[in-house]
Amino acid sequence: MRSGYVALIGRPNVGKSTLLNHLIGQKLSITSRKPQTTRHRILGIKTLPEGQAIYVDTPGIHEDGKKALNRYLNRTAKTTISGVDLVVWVTDMLSWHSHDRLILSSLEKVDVPVLFVINKIDRVERKEDCLPFLKEVGQTFSFASILPISALRGTNMDVLERTVMELLPEAIPVFPDDQISDRPERFFAGEVIREKLIRALAKELPYELTVEIECFSEEANLISIHAIIWVERDTQKSIVIGAKGKVLKKVGQQARVDLEKMMSKKIYLQLWVKVKRGWSDSERALRNLGYD
Repeated sequence: MRSGYVALIGRPNVGKSTLLNHLIGQKLSITSRKPQTTRHRILGIKTLPEGQAIYVDTPGIHEDGKKALNRYLNRTAKTTISGVDLVVWVTDMLSWHSHDRLILSSLEKVDVPVLFVINKIDRVERKEDCLPFLKEVGQTFSFASILPISALRGTNMDVLERTVMELLPEAIPVFPDDQISDRPERFFAGEVIREKLIRALAKELPYELTVEIECFSEEANLISIHAIIWVERDTQKSIVIGAKGKVLKKVGQQARVDLEKMMSKKIYLQLWVKVKRGWSDSERALRNLGYD
């Protein structure tokens, strides 16, 4: 048996969360086209006859560290690297990005195998266009393997899973066979609501918003969820609520559908929008809101 922790790292918006969801076989991490969608470290546990891979989805490593929230995201991603048995570095283009220098410097002191994965390979029309970059990658760092994949299309995912399992240390599984994450349903409720906000608001999205689950009570066939959407300014509150409450109503309806599918129960969902000025640039406020 082989078992161990596998960090999924990379700059923002390269498809790490989509990759985790595909590996586990169901949705654990929220996804969107917006960078910094993932804000927390999320475990996805995949148990196979030959062993257990514990994938760790992390926020994207980026250069902007002006606000406390940005520093928290980078800190979460970088500290995860030091506590795993294998690193999977995910990118989505055939060239280096400025954020990649930060990632490369973070890996210089890592004493575990590192896989380099080029995601979204389905967007490359001519596969031979990959060869120069693959050669350059091989000269940059001593990678255990370099794999082109498409998490969305499932291309080479079997090769990736097999390679991961081969590189993990011999050990007994850490979690029970039927467990797929270490996060409670309460956590996923907040994440689903935040995903719907990101998608509904598109370009108008105020990044200074977060979701706090104030109440999560479960009965036989019903889960009642009361959630607060925190923003930093009154103008952002108006954007989230929308004209005559249309945006908030749409977000609530979409979140309820996903949560009922995820939790296999009827969901009673209430949403409020409140202002907490400067929460994204306050270490104390971040801790109080679950960013720890």
